[in-house]
Amino acid sequence: MTPRQTTNPAEAEALVRDLFRKRFGVTPPHLVRAPGRLEVLGNHTDYNEGLVMAAAVDRFIFLAAEPRTDGRVELVSTAFPEPERFRVDELRSNPAARWADYVKGVLAQLRRRGAPFGGFNAVIHGTVPAGAGMSSSAALEVATALAVRRMYPFSLSDTGLAAPPQRDARGALPALTPGERMHLARLCRAAENEFVGMPCGILDQVSSLFGRAWHVLTIDCRFLTVETLPLTGEALVVCDSGVRHALVAGQYAELRHNCESAARKLGAQALRSVELADLKAQRGRLSEREFECAYHVVSEIARVVAAERALREGDHAQFGQYLFQSHESSRDFLRNSTAELDLLVELARAHPACLGARLTGGGFGGATINLVRHHEVEDFVEYMAREHERRTGRGLRPQVCQIVDGAE
Repeated sequence: MTPRQTTNPAEAEALVRDLFRKRFGVTPPHLVRAPGRLEVLGNHTDYNEGLVMAAAVDRFIFLAAEPRTDGRVELVSTAFPEPERFRVDELRSNPAARWADYVKGVLAQLRRRGAPFGGFNAVIHGTVPAGAGMSSSAALEVATALAVRRMYPFSLSDTGLAAPPQRDARGALPALTPGERMHLARLCRAAENEFVGMPCGILDQVSSLFGRAWHVLTIDCRFLTVETLPLTGEALVVCDSGVRHALVAGQYAELRHNCESAARKLGAQALRSVELADLKAQRGRLSEREFECAYHVVSEIARVVAAERALREGDHAQFGQYLFQSHESSRDFLRNSTAELDLLVELARAHPACLGARLTGGGFGGATINLVRHHEVEDFVEYMAREHERRTGRGLRPQVCQIVDGAE
């Protein structure tokens, strides 16, 4: 199933509905969309209980669904040639369809919490580029959770399940409260940690659920709070390095291990609790690699605090400098950059309209995020494409992203 390519949300929704009708013979009664995200600042700070800035952007996972009564699930994805079929009481990973693990992981977490749900048919289509650091995986998890809620209403609480939401006269469910959104974010993170085997933090899921148009999110990953700050006057441009990362393979886990090991040796619950001066004073207690990872995380959390202050004061030029500094720290200390990402940042820095640039997401490939003066964005995009091809011989298609509201 290979659909036409489009990033227009309305066109993508129509495409998913049409594909569902062709596959299952009916118009889907439920359609949800969950945005991907850009990590604006705060690289690898989330699982260290730190602060991170992010934005939900106009690249989505769309999921059309209808319930069925036989306890079976059929998933059809436009990105993969074969559907995946399974029973809701037999949630096992299929090596031939790893993409479905993100759906199965969410279902497994719902079952663990006692949520009552049955089978369903679903068609999945994404405009989030996979492997580019915009978290298509978290968007799929969030879309799955919201689609199941539409079909089989449930509500989560601190202790498990709360009273299910009631449909109104038109059959619609009430909007999610902030507390319910955070419960869903935690559930989706658990799905990725436990079923997929990716030891990620909660940044991606929170960003997809809490996004607010024209605003960046400041997420406190220790206290699970979210604040919003307006970001207007500049555009966010994504430049995909073309290097696909497969973080489950171990690089991400290795970074997390070093961070957590450093925190233990320093007697801290997490690196969020460590001050830079104390880290330097106790450097001898850590291995060289532990110190490098810890140095990046501790200084990165401080950068998020400073960047938030710059945004509140309307100093976007200074805000952009923190993005450049973040990339340098990721490159030199965390070492999760690549030559391709470094080149993209180098090229962006040379353009006068670019206020800041850095790798975004887990690293080891993926994309860079660029903060560009809005009225010069077209010139920046043309410059990046031209200079990248001149330096590498490879084409580049920078994408201008709009900051949007969270999943619905």
